[in-house]
Amino acid sequence: MAQIFKAKKKPLQQKSVVLDITNMDHQGRGVAKYNNKVCFVAGALPGEKVKATLVDDKARYSSAITHKVIEASEARVAPFCEHYNHCGGCQLQHLDVNQQVVEKQAAVEQLFEKFAKQTNLNWQAPILSSATHYRRSARIAVMFDKAAKKMRIGYRASGSKNIVSINKCAVLTDAYETVFTLFDELINHNKPLHSISHLQLCQSETHNFVVIRHTKAISDEVKAVVIKACTPYKYSVIWQSESDVIDHTNITMPYYYLDEFKLKFEFGLDNFIQVNAQVNQAMLKQSVDWLGLSGNENILDLFCGIGNFSLVLAKQAKTVIGIEGVASAVAMAAQNAQTNSISNAQFHCFDLTQKIQNAQWFNKNLDVLVLDPSRTGAMAILEQLPLKQFKTILYVSCDPVTLARDSAIISQAGFELNKIGLMNMFPHTGHIETMALFQRR
Repeated sequence: MAQIFKAKKKPLQQKSVVLDITNMDHQGRGVAKYNNKVCFVAGALPGEKVKATLVDDKARYSSAITHKVIEASEARVAPFCEHYNHCGGCQLQHLDVNQQVVEKQAAVEQLFEKFAKQTNLNWQAPILSSATHYRRSARIAVMFDKAAKKMRIGYRASGSKNIVSINKCAVLTDAYETVFTLFDELINHNKPLHSISHLQLCQSETHNFVVIRHTKAISDEVKAVVIKACTPYKYSVIWQSESDVIDHTNITMPYYYLDEFKLKFEFGLDNFIQVNAQVNQAMLKQSVDWLGLSGNENILDLFCGIGNFSLVLAKQAKTVIGIEGVASAVAMAAQNAQTNSISNAQFHCFDLTQKIQNAQWFNKNLDVLVLDPSRTGAMAILEQLPLKQFKTILYVSCDPVTLARDSAIISQAGFELNKIGLMNMFPHTGHIETMALFQRR
C-alpha cells in the first residue's frame, strides 16, 4: 500500500506584535493589518494601538490576543465581571455598552457591502435592554477537573473546552444569582451528583427552573437533598436522564406573557425561546409597526418556533401559516393558538432545508413572508420560494453574515431593503441580532 508523506505542521511561535486597530468585525474582534493580511485581535477596540500575541497565522488571515493596550480608545471601560478575563461568555465588557451598538451596526454595514453590494442602509433606532441581568435562560457546564480534583460548575473558557468556575453571572436574571455557588457545593459534596453533565436554567413568569441533566441514575435520597437545598432560592428542579426527554407531566407548564399583545405563550423546557424578554417584546412590537398590516394579508412565517411572531401577527392579519422543523415546537404553537383563542393561524412541521415542491402548506395566496432562521440563515428555502409573489419580507436574523448573504438573494428577486435595525439581544457579547424589512420594487 502506497504511503503519502505529509509534512508535519510547524507549531506557531507565539510572538508579540504591535498593531493599529482600524475597526471591529461581526464577532467583536478588533481588525488590523499584519504582514499584508487581515489580523483579528481579541480584546482590542477600533482606534487603539495594542501589543498582542499572535496565536494563529493562516494564508489569508491571522489571529492575535491583546495583552497590553498602548493607546486606549475613549470607549474602553473596565469590565464589571470578576471572571471576564477567563470566561468565554462575554466578549465586549471592555467596550462602553452604547458604543457596542455603534460598532455592531458598523460591522453589519461592512457585511452588506461585501455580500449584498448594498450601502447607505436605512438604519432605524436600535432596540435596547438592560445591560445586565437580561438572560432568562442559560446552559451551565459541569465537568470534573483532574488537575484541581474537583467538579467545576460554570461556563467554558474563551477558546477552550475547559470550564471556568463561576461565582455569579451578572447577565443572568437576579433569580439565578446563587445558582453557581449552590450547585458547586452540592455537587462537590455529593459524589452521586458527579454524573451531572450540565444545568439548564430557564425562568418563566412563575417559576425559576433548573433542569439537571445527568448520565447515571441518582437515588431519591440524593435528589431530596438537592431539592431541599434549592427550595429557599425558589428553584424548581427538573431531573433529565440520558433519554434527552424532559418530562413535563408533573410540573406547571412554563410560559411567558406579552403584555403589549395580551398573549400567553407556553413552552417546553426543551423548546427555544428568546432569552432576553425585554428585547423580545420590543422586537415583536417593531415587527407589527414595520409591517403595518391592514388585516387582509396572508402571512407565511418560516422557522416559527412556538409561534412567537405568528400569533402576534395573526391578530393583525387575515391568516398566518407557521412552519417549523421541530415537532414539539409545532405542537406548542398550535396549543398556544388555542389557548389564546386564535383561529386564523395554522402550523405545520417541515424541514425547511428540504425541497418544498410537494409541501401541502404552500399556496400562491401568501403575500407577506416572515423569516426567523437559526444562524445558518434561510438560503435553502429562499432559493426555492417564488419570492416575487410576496409584497413584503421581514427577516429577523441572529447572524449578520447569513443575513447579508440572504439579502443578496432577496434583492435579486426584485426587492429593496426598506428598513434595518439592530436588536441588542445580548449586550456585552459579539452576537448581533438584526431586523430587516424588504419591499417589492
